[in-house]
Amino acid sequence: MTDGCAPILAARGAARTYPAARTRTAVDALVPIDLAITSAARIGIVGESGSGKTTLVRLLAGLDRPTAGSVEFRGAPLASASRREFRRAVQVVFQDPRSSLDPTMTAGAAIAEPVRCLRTGDDPRIRAEEAASMVGLEAALLARRPSQLSGGQCQRVAIARAIACRPDVILADEPVSSLDAAVREDVLDVLDRLATTTQTALVVVSHDLGSIVRLCSEVVVLRAGAVADRGPVAEVLGGSPDPYVRRLVAAVPRLAADGRGEAGDTDVATRRSAP
Repeated sequence: MTDGCAPILAARGAARTYPAARTRTAVDALVPIDLAITSAARIGIVGESGSGKTTLVRLLAGLDRPTAGSVEFRGAPLASASRREFRRAVQVVFQDPRSSLDPTMTAGAAIAEPVRCLRTGDDPRIRAEEAASMVGLEAALLARRPSQLSGGQCQRVAIARAIACRPDVILADEPVSSLDAAVREDVLDVLDRLATTTQTALVVVSHDLGSIVRLCSEVVVLRAGAVADRGPVAEVLGGSPDPYVRRLVAAVPRLAADGRGEAGDTDVATRRSAP
């Protein structure tokens, strides 16, 4: 999945095997996979629980290492990359917004922290205020701690923190799964607008196909650690020949309805994939 440009971040035959907890049999959480993330890419990673989604994003984020293959940053092995430059360029938005924030820090301090630690050259306080404004976070909320914020506000803080150092890639791991429906729509709008206006590459890991339709142009469907299908969202979610993918789509009534009542119709997901 590339647009002809050199990828910022790429998995090259990356795989991850974990030893089983109570037996000697290893667990293949992710079999060798190739994935290239170029500037302004919009890629969704979907599949049911245990399919390898979070394992893949952990490898891409440098939070875990592949047991086979490699992850590359700007064409070089991640292990040899400047950690400061990688952490500036690749930011992660986690599933649980409240637990991803330091409970002792104010929202403003949390957003400013990567700017300060990564020494980006920006004034941390000013950049935090700019990032907060970009995600629609009221200035008065920057003095509050996570316990004083709603779940949606915490997720906006987490997104503002991720964009404060002007990353090239945002890895969003189930970014709205812990939010209620109304707040979920707001956060999806924030991510969509940010990716569009800043041309930041966005990789969304989710079991929620509706979020993928909203945010992504391409999708990788994982099943038991392997790729079941991949390609443009409209083609994969609208008419994949793979029975597993068709079952995933059929399990989402709204998507099936958007596809004129059938999970395999090609009108599914055309909003984000259309030119």
